[in-house]
Amino acid sequence: MSVRDDFVSDNVAPAMPEVMAALAEANAGAASSYGTDAVSARAADLIRQMLDADAEVRFVASGTAANALTLAALAAPHEAVLCHEHSHIATDETGAPGFFGSGVGLTPLPGASGRISLEALTRALAEPDGAHHQSAAALSLTNATEYGAVYTSAEMSALTGPAKAAGLKIHLDGARLANAVAAGFDIAGLARLGVDIAVLGGTKAGSTPTEAIVLFDGALARRFDARLKHAGQLVSKGRFLAAPWIGLLQTGAWTARAAHANAMAKRLAGLMPFKVAHPVEANAVFVEMDEPTLARLHAAGWFVYSVADGSVRFMCNWSTTAEMVDELGAALKALT
Repeated sequence: MSVRDDFVSDNVAPAMPEVMAALAEANAGAASSYGTDAVSARAADLIRQMLDADAEVRFVASGTAANALTLAALAAPHEAVLCHEHSHIATDETGAPGFFGSGVGLTPLPGASGRISLEALTRALAEPDGAHHQSAAALSLTNATEYGAVYTSAEMSALTGPAKAAGLKIHLDGARLANAVAAGFDIAGLARLGVDIAVLGGTKAGSTPTEAIVLFDGALARRFDARLKHAGQLVSKGRFLAAPWIGLLQTGAWTARAAHANAMAKRLAGLMPFKVAHPVEANAVFVEMDEPTLARLHAAGWFVYSVADGSVRFMCNWSTTAEMVDELGAALKALT
């Protein structure tokens, strides 16, 4: 029996045609290296236009590298980053923030559906500095969250406001930011929310591997290219990391196709015979399913993961079709 990986992650999807067309166009002729080419400049301009901000933009090949490098720019080795206890940086990056940050710590905070609780943040900000622990230097937020929830601008402001007042820098993990924007989040408001660095996800949105690092705080750009080189992320043929963003943004595909993925998740939630564990606000559906039932689903040829809170995740992507969703819905119904 062949294994179906359609709903394992949005990483399993092929690159969308808009991306492949942009890569083919960028492949014509010679171009200067290390991100100094016209393709990279055009992609950065499109990102600045979308954000309505005069920010520095860089492109890297990995979301983990993007997060770790940017957190290392915001916190010193003796300091810590406040983050959700189930955030990607806390649970899925193998200590990369600490490695790239030469010992930068992570302080995990609770909150429903991946959103940080304001009460928990308030308590963390009230902690006095001390010589025997890593005091907070930055706050990391994820939108959409690891559980598919989407912060509104007001909800994010409620967290960034007190954090900035306490002197912290703000980091945004936007691996699925396209899905948050498609769900109504105002991406042009990131600078007004006090975000210092944002990572814009391309890979999960439907690109070949590429993530965009946006430095809203211009002072952070000093020696940032050297930081990239030191980490092996200053790619010589940089146009091939930048070109997908032209295809994603110039055509509107970044958000339009994310909106489709979100719609497929809502369709799947409507067919779900199991209790939905988290709000379906982006492109994921999390359900309560016991281990024997999950094993039977795997035996039926559908592979998905159980995640940190014990729920089972079904992830839609830009290439998910209604027919695929309906087929999965029928397979789930058969389990019950």
